Amino acid sequence: MNSLKEKTKKLKKDIFALYLAYKDPRVLWYAKAFIALVIGYAISPIDLIPDFIPVLGYLDDLILIPLGISLAIKMIPKNILDEYKEKTSTEKINIRTKWLIALIIIFIWSFVIYLILKLLLRK
Repeated sequence: MNSLKEKTKKLKKDIFALYLAYKDPRVLWYAKAFIALVIGYAISPIDLIPDFIPVLGYLDDLILIPLGISLAIKMIPKNILDEYKEKTSTEKINIRTKWLIALIIIFIWSFVIYLILKLLLRK
């Protein structure tokens, strides 16, 4: 059980390190785009496969998020990533940033729902 807590804590630190690396100008644009996608999916309340579907619902959380994080980590130069992993133990994400991220996610999902409804109502 302790191992699961440690893995969860490491995953949260990795996500925060990715967030910090996202703001760094030394990180390439395509890595930033992938980081935004991974972080957005990780904190989004809407999943690719809804959680109420037995087994499969949690499978995307258990596989896609860690896989996305590991791929994003590989896109960032090691020295930059190490710098931000060090910062994660001292720096905390502020409430303003949390709200900004939440608003961006709400906007994106609202736009996606709008596009889907527009296509469905057109027929």
